[in-house]
Amino acid sequence: MRYTVLKQRKRECNARSQQLPVGPVFRARAMTTAVPTITSASATATTGARLKTHREGPVLVLTLSNPAARNAVNPAVYRAAAKALRATSGFRTVRAIVLCGEGEHFSGGGDLRRLARQRKLPEAEQHGHLEALNEWIMAIQEAPQPVIAAVEGAAVAGGFSLCLACDLIVAAEDARFAMSYVNLGLTPDGGGSDSLVRSLPPQAALEMLLDGKPCSARRLHDWGVVNKVVPRGSACATALEWAQELSRGPFEVQARIKQLVHSARGRSRREQLDAERESSVASLYGDESGERIKEFLSPRKKQQPPAETPVR
Repeated sequence: MRYTVLKQRKRECNARSQQLPVGPVFRARAMTTAVPTITSASATATTGARLKTHREGPVLVLTLSNPAARNAVNPAVYRAAAKALRATSGFRTVRAIVLCGEGEHFSGGGDLRRLARQRKLPEAEQHGHLEALNEWIMAIQEAPQPVIAAVEGAAVAGGFSLCLACDLIVAAEDARFAMSYVNLGLTPDGGGSDSLVRSLPPQAALEMLLDGKPCSARRLHDWGVVNKVVPRGSACATALEWAQELSRGPFEVQARIKQLVHSARGRSRREQLDAERESSVASLYGDESGERIKEFLSPRKKQQPPAETPVR
């Protein structure tokens, strides 16, 4: 029964995305209601790649749309996605974000035909394109909302780098992940090498980067890279359900937790302890803490078994 419901939610999610009007720019004020589709004339003319957006209550859904090419993306999509995420960061009405691909795949990464043409153009232009991709990756990390990747089918090369940049990953049981850059004589981009080294022992990261072979969702789940493995066709619906749950949490506190985790790798133990102290004090004296502590101490709550509380 649950699997049937999840499949129905995925079909509804795709249908809503397909019904959205196409607009040339992303308008931040629309975030409080429906969010227009983000596209680009240049992207549509060459590959049909675009970024679709819609709201599911407090959750913003970003859909990579280029199903004829396994949702290959291009610089226009990089810039549109970064712009959407940067604009969203200022809206408390958006409490979580889901990133998925339209149809059977998450993303096959960059458009190889564009890359073949790019070889005949100045290197400086490609530097600019990759900087746009890097901005997208940083916008995911710096967004105060949790960002969940919902992976069906293939997440390859840049598509794999992209889902690794997200805070959480939900993957279908038959999803395949591959750092296939080496097969094309390329090195990783989109933070792929950094994300793998942060998540895995060097030997495992090098295995994925050097041989370029697909890796199963189950194996990545065993390594702790994928959070949830779900039946085929239900990744988007499961991610949406999880995002809805997270959206009911304390916004400012979740944002501080995310910042602490992403900043920890570049800090010494003392620096991280200091950062945790400042964040803990700020959250304790914030409105969200006051409301939740009061609720926890209410007579109704006292009738329930006490939960563990952090040491202050």
